[in-house]
Amino acid sequence: MRSGGCPAGSGRAVRLDPFALPAQFWASDSTADQSVRQVDLYRERVVVRRAVGGMRMALNMPVSAYRGVSIRMLPPTAERAAAVAIVLEHRDPALELPLCVSDDGADVSAEWRAWGQVLGLPLLVTNDDGSLEEPFARIGALRIAEAQMRRRRRSALKRRRPTMPMRRSAGRVTEASAIYRGEREIIARN
Repeated sequence: MRSGGCPAGSGRAVRLDPFALPAQFWASDSTADQSVRQVDLYRERVVVRRAVGGMRMALNMPVSAYRGVSIRMLPPTAERAAAVAIVLEHRDPALELPLCVSDDGADVSAEWRAWGQVLGLPLLVTNDDGSLEEPFARIGALRIAEAQMRRRRRSALKRRRPTMPMRRSAGRVTEASAIYRGEREIIARN
């Protein structure tokens, strides 16, 4: 693939498929020769190849070296209208990688979540001041959410388990419950 994930010469926006890794694409790099770098993106690593001053180099980094997958609003410029971008964020701004740039923000949220899931990185949102923050609470790699009741109606195990115990309630001993102590048990026989 060339031109940021689309075939060379196509007028489409930059869009890589998160489920078709490994992917090879070209990204712009202002410090490199010819202002372009080649990126090989795998599920567990990223290889960035570029030439600076005629000297070729390759940076091989694990995906865990990146901070996360962010979603950004790009202001309009002379060449394009306002857009939404999904970016693989790194602490060094020169190593950030655009994964998807779209003028239409309809499917960007789904793409953003898919990239976070495939790469195993946290989802980030860019604030107005340029700082990044996570929109969802997490503990380590685990996202925290409200506990939801399990529905057994459409479960694969539904036919194996009886539904009667679900209707029963546990018995309770209260102050008003009769307790008989020290009496002889009477059994009625016909």
